[in-house]
Amino acid sequence: MLAKSLKPQSTSVKVGNLSLGGGSPVVVQSMTNTDTADIESTVTQVSALARAGSELVRLTVNNEAAAKAIPRIFEQLSVQDINVPLIGDFHYNGHKLLTRFPECAQALAKYRINPGNVGRGKKKDEQFATMIEVACRYDKPVRIGVNWGSLDQQLLAGMLDNNSQLKEPKELALVQREALIASALQSAKAAEIIGLRHDQIVISCKTSSVQELIQTYRELAKQCDYPLHLGLTEAGMGSKGIVASTAALAVLLQEGIGDTIRISLTPEPGGDRTKEVVVAQEILQTMGLRSFTPMVVSCPGCGRTTSTYFQELADKIQSYLRAQMPVWGQTYPGVEEMTVAVMGCVVNGPGESKHANIGISLPGTGETPVAPVFVDGERTITLKGDNIAEEFQTIINNYVIKNYG
Repeated sequence: MLAKSLKPQSTSVKVGNLSLGGGSPVVVQSMTNTDTADIESTVTQVSALARAGSELVRLTVNNEAAAKAIPRIFEQLSVQDINVPLIGDFHYNGHKLLTRFPECAQALAKYRINPGNVGRGKKKDEQFATMIEVACRYDKPVRIGVNWGSLDQQLLAGMLDNNSQLKEPKELALVQREALIASALQSAKAAEIIGLRHDQIVISCKTSSVQELIQTYRELAKQCDYPLHLGLTEAGMGSKGIVASTAALAVLLQEGIGDTIRISLTPEPGGDRTKEVVVAQEILQTMGLRSFTPMVVSCPGCGRTTSTYFQELADKIQSYLRAQMPVWGQTYPGVEEMTVAVMGCVVNGPGESKHANIGISLPGTGETPVAPVFVDGERTITLKGDNIAEEFQTIINNYVIKNYG
C-alpha cells in the first residue's frame, strides 16, 4: 500500500494517466539529455527512464527539428507500449513552436514554462499568453518553473528598488527568494486569467542551494495550493549530487511539501541517465513514502568480514531484484515492499535477518563456513558450499511466488 502525500490540501492535477497532488503518491520525474531531434536516441533514453521507474519524462523542445520530432517520438514509444507522459521544456521560443507545430502541442502531456525565459519587455506578456492559450486549446496542464539562475530580471530589479526604500532593507537573499515566489505565483494568476484552470497548474521554484530551496518551498507552500515540483536546479555529480538532493528533498517531503520530484544529477561521462530515477525512488522508499523495489539490507563490513563475498552477494541480489521488477511489479502486487537482508557475520547477521522477510547470515572470518537463512523470522535452512548465491536466489523466487502470487 503506497503512502499518501502529507499535503492533501494541494489541488489534484491530471497529467496523462497520473494525478499530481491532492494526496496522491509523490511522483518521480526525469529528463532526457539527448538531442530531441535525434528520434532514435531519444526514444531509447525515454524507454530506459520509463523502465527504470520514471513516471514523467521531460524533453527539450528548443527548435523546429525538436518540435517536429515530438509526435514521432510519442508514436514510437506507443508501439513499444511505453505510455509515460512526455513534458515539453520550452524557453525563449516556446510560443512559436507550440503554435507552428500543433502535432507537438497535442502529443505532449504537459508544458514546462519558465517565466524568466519567455521574452523581454512588452513581448513577454504576449508570448506567455500565447503559450497558455495553446495549453487551454489542447487541455494541457502547465508547470510554471522558476529558476534562480534565470529569474525575471525586471521583476527582481523592481523588488530590489522597493526594498532599498525601506527603513530597514531586507537581506539580498530574502528579496531573491521572495522574487522567485512572486514570479511563480504572479505567472500562475496570469495563466488563470487567460483561461487555464486552477487544476492545470504545477509550480516549481528551484535553486542550487539546499538551505535556500528549503526556505523557498516552505514559504511557497504557505502561499498556494498548487502541486509543487521539487528539485535542486543543479545537484552536481556523484555523491555530492545525491547527498545535496537527499538533504533538501527529505526535509521538505517530511514536512508534507512536494508532489513530484526530480534529481538533477550531472551524469559522469558515458554514465547511465537512469541513475537519477533510482536515487529519487530510493529517497522516497527509505523515507517510507513509497515502495518501488524490494529493499536489500546489508552491513558495511568490518574486521570480522575480511572476505568480499557478502558484498558481492548483496550487490548481486540488489541488481537481480531491481531487474525483476518490470515483471514482478505486474504479476506479484506488494512485492516491492519485501525486504531482504544479506549480512556478513554473526554479530548482527541473525538478528537483522529475522527482521527481514528473507535474510541470510554469511560466515565472518573464523566462523563456521555455513550460512543460515531466515524466512519471516524463522530459521529454515542452512546453506554451504560454492552455490550459496544461486540457492539463496532460488529461495527468494519461491518466496515471491508463494507470498505475492
